[in-house]
Amino acid sequence: MELVRGVHNLAARHQGGIVAIGSFDGLHLGHRALIDATVAQARRSGMSQGPCPAVMLTFEPLPREFLTPAEPPARLTNLRERVRLLAGSGLDALMLLRFDARLRGMDGEAFVRLLTERLQVKGVVVGHDFHFGRGGAANANFLREAGAKLGFEVEVIAPVAADSARVSSSGIRAALAARDLAGAARLLGRPYSMRGRVVAGQQLGRTWGFPTANIRMRRRRVPISGIFAVRVRGIEDGPGARAYGGVASLGTRPTVGGVEPLLEVFVFDYAGDLYGRELEVEFLAHLREELHFESVELLLVQMRSDAESARALLRDLV
Repeated sequence: MELVRGVHNLAARHQGGIVAIGSFDGLHLGHRALIDATVAQARRSGMSQGPCPAVMLTFEPLPREFLTPAEPPARLTNLRERVRLLAGSGLDALMLLRFDARLRGMDGEAFVRLLTERLQVKGVVVGHDFHFGRGGAANANFLREAGAKLGFEVEVIAPVAADSARVSSSGIRAALAARDLAGAARLLGRPYSMRGRVVAGQQLGRTWGFPTANIRMRRRRVPISGIFAVRVRGIEDGPGARAYGGVASLGTRPTVGGVEPLLEVFVFDYAGDLYGRELEVEFLAHLREELHFESVELLLVQMRSDAESARALLRDLV
């Protein structure tokens, strides 16, 4: 899958395809249904009319991050995480548009022109609640009418449910805020995870006997915080690579005067150097909230207890 940043980087191989449009934060089961429909339609069209790319059109920053900068939504997936999660999806290209004042002010007709003139779409796939353009004018019905006039198909994906709950990014944010990791996993179709490259930290954990892999969040607002039992992927490479258990802290580290949100992971039964390695951390169980301790000694007592609790929970999950 190619990442295409901006319409000026479009090539002929990206045009004339079936395009899925949306924010796609989280890439949950509803998004997966939309992606699957896009790929299936592209393959059907390609068999009768020649190669037809399956393309995802999405935005960075997310529209709500631009529209409400003081109170942005908690970001489920950053761009790197979305790209990784789309591996193997069957999409040929991820088309990334910068959401700014120009794009915000685009009306429905101008957005359709972008689709027909720049992307030369044969078909468009959107969710039932899709809307775009100034005043939200370009909704699913608007696209259907435009497609009938201009010669492109529009497929609207119905709501997807998991255990009778409608799947949505807002529902996942609510589940994570309530520390309902199992509920979030049901809506996502997988455990909630974050991904990033390990950076150098203060190395306090190493001196305390708890060396941690530190990952910066790369998002304005995180959807969860606290102490968690986790599973870590990416330490080993290749087919059948081992996933390691661990305990993680996601927060500002108040006991040591931290300010920036940081994901710190103590990986069980591993002693190698992880600096520079890209890891995926799956959140499996919430242990407790982040606390301020009066001394490092008290913090260490709690860290040992957290590690024991995480090991016990991970054994039960095997």
